Amino acid sequence: MGEIITQHLPSLLIGQYPNGPLGGLVLTLILSMLGLGLAFPLSIALALCRVSPFAILRVPSTVVVYFVRGVPLVLLVFWSYFLVPGLIGHSVSAFTTLVVTLVIYQATYMSEIVRAGMEALPRGQTEAARSLGLSYGKTMQQIVLPQALYNMLPSLISQFVSTIKETSIGYVISVHELTYSAHQVNSDLLTKPLQVFATLSVVYFIVCFALTQCAHAVDRRITRRRAGATTPAIERTAHDPLFQGQ
Repeated sequence: MGEIITQHLPSLLIGQYPNGPLGGLVLTLILSMLGLGLAFPLSIALALCRVSPFAILRVPSTVVVYFVRGVPLVLLVFWSYFLVPGLIGHSVSAFTTLVVTLVIYQATYMSEIVRAGMEALPRGQTEAARSLGLSYGKTMQQIVLPQALYNMLPSLISQFVSTIKETSIGYVISVHELTYSAHQVNSDLLTKPLQVFATLSVVYFIVCFALTQCAHAVDRRITRRRAGATTPAIERTAHDPLFQGQ
C-alpha cells in the first residue's frame, strides 16, 4: 500500500490531469457538491409540496419521492444515460449523466429531511403566524423554513458523506471518479488488486470520517445554542417574584 500511495497517489487524487481528464478524489468531491447543491432547492420544493394542504401538489410529489427512493441508484444511472439524450435530442457526457442522476436521487432523500425538519417544529408557531395574518407561503418562508434548515445542517453534512460514496456508481458509465481511477491503477499494476482497493477504502474512510466529525461538531453547536437560548428564559422565570411566590 505504501508503494501504491507513493507512486500512484496523484492518479487517485486528480486522475490523469493535466495530461488527461480530471478525475480521482477531486472529481468525486466536485460531483458530490454539484449533486447536493443542485438538489437542495429541488428538495425544498418537494418538501413544501409534501406538506402542502393542496392535494394537487401533495399527491404527485409523494409519488415521485416514493418511486425514486424505491428504485436502485444504478438503475437511475442507466435511465439517465439513455433517457436524457432522447429528451434533449443529442448525446450528453457521462459526467452530465451522473450529475443528473445524483440531483434526482438526492433531491428525493433530502426532501424527506427537510419535511421532517418542518414537521418537528411546534405547530403553535405556524398557527400563531397564520393568526397574525401571514399567508401560508409567508409562514413557510419566514417562520418554518429558516428554523427547519438550520436544524437540519448536520443531516445535510451526513447526506454529503452519502453522496461521496454514491458517486462510485459512476464507474459503470466510465466517469473518471475515485473508484474509476483506482481501477485504472489496478489495471496498470495487474498483480496488486487487494492493495489498490484497500488504499481506495482508506481514502474513502478518511474523507467520510472527517465529514462525519464535522456533522457531529455542527450538531453539538446547534444543541449548545438551543440550550443557551433556553437557559436565560428559565433563569428569568426562576427570579420572577410572581414565580417565587407560587
